[in-house]
Amino acid sequence: MVLRRAKESDKSTIWDILQFAIAQRKAEGSDQWQDGYPNLQSIETDLVNEHAYVLEENGTILLYSAIIFGDDPAYKEIDGAWKTDQPYVVLHRVAVSQIAKGKGIATSFFKLVEELAIQNNYFSIRVDTNFDNIAMLRILEKLGYHYCGEVQMRGGVRKAFEKVLGS
Repeated sequence: MVLRRAKESDKSTIWDILQFAIAQRKAEGSDQWQDGYPNLQSIETDLVNEHAYVLEENGTILLYSAIIFGDDPAYKEIDGAWKTDQPYVVLHRVAVSQIAKGKGIATSFFKLVEELAIQNNYFSIRVDTNFDNIAMLRILEKLGYHYCGEVQMRGGVRKAFEKVLGS
């Protein structure tokens, strides 16, 4: 598996993956991602800002996410406390393709992001998710992410997690 920056030519595949993830969240009874976000503009912004990444295997894109090296303004205020105040990597819009669902692809992705972070001298990863995103909550627990509190994202409350790498 290869984690790489997404290209403009990946946009339609990324959009298909996000649409599947949006439908999955709805089928699970969640209101996460049911308000028109993420959308094509989200992908375009990620591409322009060089935050768009894909995980692919044998030329097939299996997962999409925004990976941001640096501060996220939404994380400045937390009802709780972050584990560290060091520079961090942020993950947003983690979405697995229909063909990869249930195959541990998200877990593999998180491990590759940890390697990428360390290679770039970042030793902390932060992520947030909806309270009812059971699959993501399980992954975060399994991989040693610590619950830090709640953050406000686009008008809603999200559970916030951090993993200090090397600890």
